[in-house]
Amino acid sequence: MTPISQLRTTLMVLAGTFLAATQAATLQKVAEDFGPNPRNVGFYLYVPATLAPSPPILVNPHWCHGSAQAAYAGSQYAALADVHGFIVIYPDSPNAADKCWDVSSTNATLRHDAGGDSLGIANMARWALARRVFVTGVSSGAMMTSVLVGAYPDLFAAGSAFAGVPFGCFAGEGYGAWSDDCAKGKITHTGAEWAEMVRAAYPGYGDGWRPKMQIFHGTDDEVLSYVNFGEEVKQWTSVLGLDETPASVTADTPVSGWTKYVYGSTGWFEAYSAAGVSHNIQNKEAVVMKWFDLACTTGDCFKWGKGSPRRRPGRAH
Repeated sequence: MTPISQLRTTLMVLAGTFLAATQAATLQKVAEDFGPNPRNVGFYLYVPATLAPSPPILVNPHWCHGSAQAAYAGSQYAALADVHGFIVIYPDSPNAADKCWDVSSTNATLRHDAGGDSLGIANMARWALARRVFVTGVSSGAMMTSVLVGAYPDLFAAGSAFAGVPFGCFAGEGYGAWSDDCAKGKITHTGAEWAEMVRAAYPGYGDGWRPKMQIFHGTDDEVLSYVNFGEEVKQWTSVLGLDETPASVTADTPVSGWTKYVYGSTGWFEAYSAAGVSHNIQNKEAVVMKWFDLACTTGDCFKWGKGSPRRRPGRAH
């Protein structure tokens, strides 16, 4: 049996088991071995009753003081999965003190396959053997989104981060390091310097295919300074080889007071500045769904080659 066949069989068995037990799709904890998970990150999975062919995976890490269950209940992604047939992975932070993600351990989570929380989450996605894997999160979940997109460009197709910071901004010693300098916007670099942090996360990857990236940030963010929005723009435009000057600017989208900036001719990176919005930024699931092309169930879903050429993400099947 091929890996894809095994995936479909496994997921259909899971879906059937879940439905038989509950009469409806529910959030379930995966207890089986899914690969190295040095920090014991919790693995919760939502499999809808009807799966799309070769279903994509959406990874949704929660915020600080949150949980997998809170992320599941606090967004529309499970309901949207019911409609469109994708699968949602809800990781659960092992950090009992504040439930924030490890986005700091320089020689673990910020390095490809080196350990930390990011390795556990990456292996959840690998366990599912999906070709299309996406990640989105808010606050600490946004920071983990950047870590996963930066350290695992071979696995994730695209990311969407709400109120986060650049990859590597929280770098430090240990798994739970808090960078007050980063949070207050005191850490700034050139685009090339930020990009080098991303490339150093996976030196063997070289100039291969890079995931699409989307960011959102409120101008009045009191927890993670709005300065980080500009630093993220510098980082991802440099990583993707795009001009820091946006190709287009659209006011009042997706809501009044928010401004959309698109970079590059194919829009492989986009950024939303939310005027007057605090750290408690509203999740825009419809925008994220469109960015990931998750409503597509047949045909040529998610145009891989658009904007960021070279290698295609995902494992060879």
